[in-house]
Amino acid sequence: MDNALSLQEKYAPENACFGCGPANTKGLKLQSFPKDGLVIAHWHPSAYHEAFPGVLNGGIIGTLLDCHSNWTSAWHLMLARKENHPPCTVTAEYHIKLLKPTPTKGVLELVAEVVDVKPDRAEIKAKLLAGGTVCATCEGQFVAVKPGHPAYHRW
Repeated sequence: MDNALSLQEKYAPENACFGCGPANTKGLKLQSFPKDGLVIAHWHPSAYHEAFPGVLNGGIIGTLLDCHSNWTSAWHLMLARKENHPPCTVTAEYHIKLLKPTPTKGVLELVAEVVDVKPDRAEIKAKLLAGGTVCATCEGQFVAVKPGHPAYHRW
């Protein structure tokens, strides 16, 4: 998107998260981009991400929505705090609904938005679309961690 760096590349280039870490050579390498108050990602599945022929594995869907929502939270907390770097956030809870089989042909789109922001957390709603059809949704709470938490310095 616009040849700019993704949130992950800009703020956490050494992050090794399976879903969104640029430094994980075997990961999904999800890239999230802020756009008009939303955070958008496009991701292309491969056959080895399938649950069965032509359909994306539910665990991969959950990982994509979790990571994308987490970065949406971090981005919006950074803006709310008027900081120049997002706080490291982790998933407190998230719930996904698998609405339709998600095809592995073509590019998938993830769209996330903030429902509520508090000083240390954000509530996010997200959806995964294939060809404009919503295949899965997610709602979750993502929390900025404090010193002493194992994830505090991960980005």
